Amino acid sequence: MSLKIALVGNPNSGKTTLFNAMTGMNQYVGNRPGVTIDKKEGQLRGYPDVTVTDLPGIYSLSPYSPEEVIAREYITNDSPDVILNIVDGTNLERNLYLTTQLTELGIPMVLAINMVDILRKQGDVLQIQELSSRFGCPVLEISALRGTGIKEVAAATVDAAEKKQAPIFPTYSPRIEGVLAYIKRTAAPSSAQQRWFTVKLFERDADVHTRLQLPARSLAAIDSVVRQEERVCDDDAEAIITDERYRFVTALTASCLHRKSRDRLSLSDKIDRIVTHRILALPIFAAVMWLIYYISIGSVGALTVSFTNDTLFGEWIPPLVTDALLSIGCADWLISLIVDGIIGGVGAVLGFVPQMLILFLLLALLEDCGYMARVAFIMDRIFRKLGLSGKSFIPMLVATGCAVPGIMASRTIESVRDRRMTVMTTGFIPCSAKMPIVGLIAGALFGGSAWIAVAAYFVGIAAVVMSGIILKKTKPFAGEAAPFVMELPAYHAPMARNILRTTGEHGLSFIKRAGTVIFAASVVIWVMNSLSFEGGIHYITEEHAGASLLEILGSGIAWIFAPLGFGRWEAAVATILGLVAKEEVVGVFGSLSSMADADLALEFAGSSSEALSAIGLEFFGGNALAGFSFLIFNLLCAPCFAAMGAIRREMNDARWTAAAIGYMSVFAYGISLIVYQLGSWFVGSGNIIGAIAAAIVLLALLYALFRKNPYTAKEFS
Repeated sequence: MSLKIALVGNPNSGKTTLFNAMTGMNQYVGNRPGVTIDKKEGQLRGYPDVTVTDLPGIYSLSPYSPEEVIAREYITNDSPDVILNIVDGTNLERNLYLTTQLTELGIPMVLAINMVDILRKQGDVLQIQELSSRFGCPVLEISALRGTGIKEVAAATVDAAEKKQAPIFPTYSPRIEGVLAYIKRTAAPSSAQQRWFTVKLFERDADVHTRLQLPARSLAAIDSVVRQEERVCDDDAEAIITDERYRFVTALTASCLHRKSRDRLSLSDKIDRIVTHRILALPIFAAVMWLIYYISIGSVGALTVSFTNDTLFGEWIPPLVTDALLSIGCADWLISLIVDGIIGGVGAVLGFVPQMLILFLLLALLEDCGYMARVAFIMDRIFRKLGLSGKSFIPMLVATGCAVPGIMASRTIESVRDRRMTVMTTGFIPCSAKMPIVGLIAGALFGGSAWIAVAAYFVGIAAVVMSGIILKKTKPFAGEAAPFVMELPAYHAPMARNILRTTGEHGLSFIKRAGTVIFAASVVIWVMNSLSFEGGIHYITEEHAGASLLEILGSGIAWIFAPLGFGRWEAAVATILGLVAKEEVVGVFGSLSSMADADLALEFAGSSSEALSAIGLEFFGGNALAGFSFLIFNLLCAPCFAAMGAIRREMNDARWTAAAIGYMSVFAYGISLIVYQLGSWFVGSGNIIGAIAAAIVLLALLYALFRKNPYTAKEFS
């Protein structure tokens, strides 16, 4: 007989780490709340008929955000055979609040007290036998990160499922228990979940009211006794139950957890005094990001790109493949397709893989040690002034890997307004797919400077900040932000397996896209660039020249981007195909680049890569400002098709999806116009019409930023 285990716990309690250890799967793990945003399933190691479901982290069974709804619906509707409640032993009181609610469901349960290694290091002693006695279920100590106690907790959970013994739920004050007993007699259905239904009816839980379909007379009787209790306690029903739960948990924690007196600050507290300091926090964050991009894009990363682009995909692979194809008598067009189209396009993207792996590795180190959770805390101060919650920054942290899970991570935000705004702005953050564009422009026009990557990141942050100010002054987004409460995880030394897993997953995803989407797009680009319709359709050769189909189509839209400084048809094509996959922007340049001016490129760029410098000259004429404008537009405009699909799913409305994509594109165009047209005057190449247009856009932007908010917080809270 198959068994279902529901893995339940607070955010950042170690659920996903435990899930990976129990199932052998490689789900993403991060040292911050909100990593799991959907349920995931895996087979329990050593138990072929046992399924483990990793649910999103929740603080209670009173859902306020989509991921909390997912967890509650699974637990209450899908009837798991046993609940494995993972509890952070270093935050016992907060975690046991959820445990009190889980016991009321009548489902067999096992408590896994995680992070006991930290608990012992602090000198604290936990009486697990007392916990087990009070909750009437097995309680085991584990360290999911270190992998200790995993087999024991798995065996205990399966055993609890087979025994089918319900845990003991807490009892509250006599007065509250009297009201609950009345509700139980009046309306609560007789089932294993009877206690849970009873408490939820006391709390006036709308979902439970709908589910039970109680007659109006019963609801009126319950409401009468609950109102009377609210008058006596001078509080609302939900707050009354919350208070009762915390009284129970506080008393239980005091009796079973013996803390060692700690007069001195912990190492985490000492570090946080510096990195979360009101004045120093942002400069430290900027310095950390500069160092990351300096290593990954500027120094070590630049050396790897020089090798992969110039040597591997420049001097080694193309000549070898060309000679091999000539030796077997391949047609010229096929050689051109393989060497110029496929190797040129895919190779241009793969040339940035070493850079991306270095970047993923460094970001994973920051995440695993616990610093990225502090960044969300730091940014909450800024976001709060914009009317956004610090929770909105968590999806943006996720989006540095990929925009799709970043957009999906917005589910953790309770407010629909804030969630929609986060979806609309998360795409501004440079994801891994956009980083090859950053590397391309940095190497082609700025000598591989790390400042370009840093600027790209903070341009994205600035776009989020400006959008937050602008959108909060419109009716659909007006109102106070949802509160942001997050317990900062303790710092710890990064675990090698977590770092390598995260880096490998991101790197493999990057390579897969190059081998699928980019491969297919490169073939299409070559075909369209090799065929001409002038004088009848024909393959373009020296004897049969003519504008290619790709050039004709690109020229038809290039005028749109001319005011932004990149009016060549190749740049227009690259921008449009970037909607398929952002990496394809680089793939287009790789496929179309003639590489004919490599010597001139070296004179222009000094030590930068020959291939990248040639692209800078060929498609931007060595104009660094035009290249930077191109970079800004492609960073801020509409995301790739996959991210658009994620926006559609999260918005669940075609009009909101169109509004989000349209807003991003218009915003990107306006910022690029300002940068190029006004910047041209500083380099002596400006024109009066462009400057006037850019000035009008800049004034409109400043007005939107600094106008008085016509919608008060009270009206829309």
